[in-house]
Amino acid sequence: MKYLVSVLMGAMSYGVLSTIVVLAYGEGYQLGEVVGSQLLTGFILSWLLVLYTKLKEKRKLHGSASVSTATSKISPKLTWKQRLLLMLAGAPTVVTGLLYYQSLRYIPASFAIILLFQFTWISVLIQAVSKRQRPSKVMLWTLLVLLGGTLLAAGVMEQGSAPFNFLGILLGLLSAVSYSLFIIFSGKAVPTVHPAYRSAWMVTGGLILLCILFPPYFLFNGLLWGPLLVFGLLLGFFGAFIPPVLFAIGVPHIGEDMAGVLGAAELPVAVLLSSFVLHEQVSELQWLGVGLILLGVIAPELHKVMRLGIRRLGTR
Repeated sequence: MKYLVSVLMGAMSYGVLSTIVVLAYGEGYQLGEVVGSQLLTGFILSWLLVLYTKLKEKRKLHGSASVSTATSKISPKLTWKQRLLLMLAGAPTVVTGLLYYQSLRYIPASFAIILLFQFTWISVLIQAVSKRQRPSKVMLWTLLVLLGGTLLAAGVMEQGSAPFNFLGILLGLLSAVSYSLFIIFSGKAVPTVHPAYRSAWMVTGGLILLCILFPPYFLFNGLLWGPLLVFGLLLGFFGAFIPPVLFAIGVPHIGEDMAGVLGAAELPVAVLLSSFVLHEQVSELQWLGVGLILLGVIAPELHKVMRLGIRRLGTR
């Protein structure tokens, strides 16, 4: 149960980000400054957690009567190959943030999160292609429900022929692809290592990539010590620290499929905040679309549970 709650809380944390980013843009900050301050905060918090974990393990070692028992509880030292794998696995988080945050310049936050949320079927498609398996009938029906929910939630029925910003839509969909890769990699990249170490190296890899793409000038030009610091702390805590740690704890135990289902918690949180904080108009028809998307995400797992229950009844 704790692993389910872990992934659920991580997903809900992601739902907070779009509102904070829009507020940061309103203060005049640029993409590199917003993402850079976020990852810098996440980097510091992640390695502080590693330090705390190491101290805790040393206390157990000194306080244990049995040296062999205490030693078995200490996390094995990572090889550089494992560290490199984790840093590469952290790259999609940066790409997701850059694409998603940039899309917020062109489309409303309530629409951007719906596009990002297409990771639910994109991740299924990626795994189906990688395993060379055709999607089941249940999954095909689910995709149709998700498509219908997306059209409603995006306000297509209400806007009619009103122009859409195709660059914003493209960026939002690409962020969904990147987020799908993050969920898959977060479950498969060195899963036996302690979550604190896994998360820290993943954030480190993300920060290195970001510094290559966007040199961190904000560290030296004085911008960091203004409102950017507040935005960076909030984004770093809810985006670069909490979700990777909680996903590193939960995803290896519950699997990528269930993680995708629990990721549904991100959508209503983001839409609610965009409505109440940013005062974006979200109609009843759009809320119906959000409900359909949630139903489409949960339906495959409900189908599995029902089939498992029928099988158990049949064996009695």
